[in-house]
Amino acid sequence: MLVLAHISDLHLDGSERATRRAERVRDLLWGLPGPVDALLVTGDIADHGTEAEYEEAARLLGLREGGAPFPVLTCPGNHDSRAPYRKALLGEPPADGPVNGVHVFADAAVLMCDSSIPGQDDGELDAQTYAWIEETLDGLDGDRHVLLAFHHPPVALHHRLPDGYRLGQPAKLARLLGRRPEIAGIITGHAHTPAATAFAGRPLVVGPGVTWTLRLPWEGDAVADREAPPGLAFHVLDDEGRLTSHFRVAV
Repeated sequence: MLVLAHISDLHLDGSERATRRAERVRDLLWGLPGPVDALLVTGDIADHGTEAEYEEAARLLGLREGGAPFPVLTCPGNHDSRAPYRKALLGEPPADGPVNGVHVFADAAVLMCDSSIPGQDDGELDAQTYAWIEETLDGLDGDRHVLLAFHHPPVALHHRLPDGYRLGQPAKLARLLGRRPEIAGIITGHAHTPAATAFAGRPLVVGPGVTWTLRLPWEGDAVADREAPPGLAFHVLDDEGRLTSHFRVAV
């Protein structure tokens, strides 16, 4: 059984408000009585994609000198910038190609995929990323349950804001899932609202936002609820490949 914590959309911008909200979630996770196997951070870590914002994120998330109690796995969102992300968050040479990474556990694996399109708000998994996914799954030999994590949901969530900037070419992703039964589910962010649905016969879970919560059309006219507490999720992938998700807030 794999237990994953999940946060998204921190939008760190150097402000006290953004920092405090990220710290509330971090403190809750770091203080859990029982450990999780990893923390997933599904994009929009920075608000403007600057090195200073990623340096703050690296400090908050314990990405330097083993500061986190468990692995912290990240992927970019539409507010992120690949070269500063690599340099200041990951400690890698700056480069503009997609930022993809895999973490292999004993009986499962998580592929953190880059769905960002530099300079745009909508998303797409490009040809390089699809090739990387296929090669990575081939290397895993089909003997592990796999989760794909990226920023942009591939389905409508029934609000004009996230639905206007969702993942492009969803049929291509559906074909990948059809070829790859080892993929047990998809985890995304971007929408600033916790949501659970299905895509191509697999569970699709959207994590809540840390910076603010999306107000749905039937909840009022304002788009952003900036007073709602920062949200997080816990995903459990069991030995049968079943994905179960629980949602919490950091008060």
